[in-house]
Amino acid sequence: MMNRIDKLFAEKKHGILSIYMTAGFPSLEDTSRILEALERSGADMVEIGIPFSDPLADGPVIQHSSQVALSNGMSLELLFSQIETIRQRVHMPLLLMGYLNPFLKFGMEAFLERCSQVGIDGVIIPDLPPDEYENLYKKLFRKCGVYHILLITPHTSQERIAKIARLSGGFLYMVAESSTTGSRSAVKDHQVEYFRRIGSMKLEIPFLAGFGIFNHETFQSACSYASGAIIGSAFITMLEREGFSEEKIGDFIRMIRKGG
Repeated sequence: MMNRIDKLFAEKKHGILSIYMTAGFPSLEDTSRILEALERSGADMVEIGIPFSDPLADGPVIQHSSQVALSNGMSLELLFSQIETIRQRVHMPLLLMGYLNPFLKFGMEAFLERCSQVGIDGVIIPDLPPDEYENLYKKLFRKCGVYHILLITPHTSQERIAKIARLSGGFLYMVAESSTTGSRSAVKDHQVEYFRRIGSMKLEIPFLAGFGIFNHETFQSACSYASGAIIGSAFITMLEREGFSEEKIGDFIRMIRKGG
């Protein structure tokens, strides 16, 4: 069966909207409800963040959501049990995003097998170096049919980008800013130059832009250079303010897509 990520990118070339959420936030039992509401509201893909005590790549908003989720009692095992039947109700691609240590504690093979069983399409592990992935885990990911989505930044060399593009599954995560998540400003000239540079490489894999995308304007700008964008901190902020609300999630997705 074709991976749902491949299917999405085959059917939709532009304007792909991926939302990042933290498992177990704002409340422990919200994870599945938020996933269902996001699909009904028109999100194309969701990254489910695994709460971690020391999330180095995340800004204060996502760090805070992680702390709240951990204090709510969220764990990797609990998340798998919460989403065990999610594929009966949610059909868009679902990714897990987290740091390497919890996956190693769980056991990488056991983790990937569980991902496969519950219908997770891909995993993003920011602190797993590409070379280590290639040497230690690539065969395991492929055996389980789970994609590993790799990240590039404005400082990644052309040669390295080409290698990472060959290793990455589904799409390339193009970090738009060399900082933590959640920085808020319009897309800057140096980012546009970076986006264009990646575009000019004619990579065979599609890419999504993330970090610093938070409203209609920044989403549209990112979509000019990539297949779409990933929004995290702005969505988490809305959830913290509103709590779980299907109506507010719908309003948020409409705001990103249409403005206003």
